[in-house]
Amino acid sequence: MANETDNMPIYLDYQATTPVDERVLATMLPWFTEKFGNPHSRDHRHGWVAEEAVEEARGKVAALIGATAKEIVFTSGATESNNLAVKGVAEAAGDDRRHIVTCVTEHKCVLESCHRLEERGFEVTWLPVRPNGLIDLDAMSAAVTERTALVSIMAVNNEIGVIQPIAEIGRLCRERGAKFHTDAAQAVGKISLDVNAMNIDLLSISGHKLYGPKGIGVLYVRRRPRVRIVPQMDGGGQERGLRSGTVPTPLAVGLGEACAIAGTEMAGEADRLRMLRDRFLDRLREGVPDVHLNGDLEHRIAGNLNLSFPDIEGQDLMMRLTGLSVSTGSACSSAAVGPSHVLSALGVESRLLHNALRIGFGRFTTEDEVDRAAAMIVSAVRSQRSASQIYERA
Repeated sequence: MANETDNMPIYLDYQATTPVDERVLATMLPWFTEKFGNPHSRDHRHGWVAEEAVEEARGKVAALIGATAKEIVFTSGATESNNLAVKGVAEAAGDDRRHIVTCVTEHKCVLESCHRLEERGFEVTWLPVRPNGLIDLDAMSAAVTERTALVSIMAVNNEIGVIQPIAEIGRLCRERGAKFHTDAAQAVGKISLDVNAMNIDLLSISGHKLYGPKGIGVLYVRRRPRVRIVPQMDGGGQERGLRSGTVPTPLAVGLGEACAIAGTEMAGEADRLRMLRDRFLDRLREGVPDVHLNGDLEHRIAGNLNLSFPDIEGQDLMMRLTGLSVSTGSACSSAAVGPSHVLSALGVESRLLHNALRIGFGRFTTEDEVDRAAAMIVSAVRSQRSASQIYERA
């Protein structure tokens, strides 16, 4: 009898989510059943055992980004972490620092958090990006002043995969006395990050973007020099009082293990993904020479491509790609109607804006899948163009 997964499309949407690594799942399972204690129960062994597991996981997360365990705050995911960082730092800043700097290509949760602060009287500078998706450091330097409380710039963009110059931004912020937050949901486990070398004050992580479980994330909060944050959730004062609520032990353990695996395998995995990405792009260009790459290719994570096809109807193209799981943009913005705000910010022209595909390669992507996926897209594009020509002649 055929397994249901045999009929599933080829999965190439690793920026939307990643499957839980089997090694991660194996470490999580006991904490759902025989080791079910509440890590905040201090009066008996069930609680102590769970607390020890959470603290061990905290240390594994910290090790991946060069932090200390006490600087790791568990949250429900990167969206909560970003909200806590942006709003929490802004609210903790004094009246002389009522200015925020961010970028127009940030994740929606950062953009909306900044809009919320604007409604409350904060001034926000929205930095543009160059056509390759990278920010202009000179423009940032001009924007950050002695009134700036926070600069929030995404390390790796979730749609086009470009890597921003995080170390340079961190250095600038430290010189100006502004706190630096980076949404690193798409970066952690894919590129090397060191919060001290890069002068990062706050950093957001999402478990399900690096082969860990959904529903768990982290906000790194620097202790020296100390970053002050106003909590956004009231309750029992867990997580150093910054994020109340019971830490889910199985999810924390899973995220810790995912970070430990990434720490040992990240470099080799990046080399393999770069090979797969280049192979896919070569195959695609052989069949569709005018395919357009959105975003810088050099300053980009190995597992991402964002591609547009001139004069192709995007919805029609997606309907022809039933054998592929790819995305037309951010999964986190799937309810939004209209073109991608990221591609619009790059100045992508209209004939390319509405048919972009985000292709995400990952740990379990094979060469055979890459070859078949490229062939499917080439066939779909040629078929649509042929149908268009027939229609025009009729």
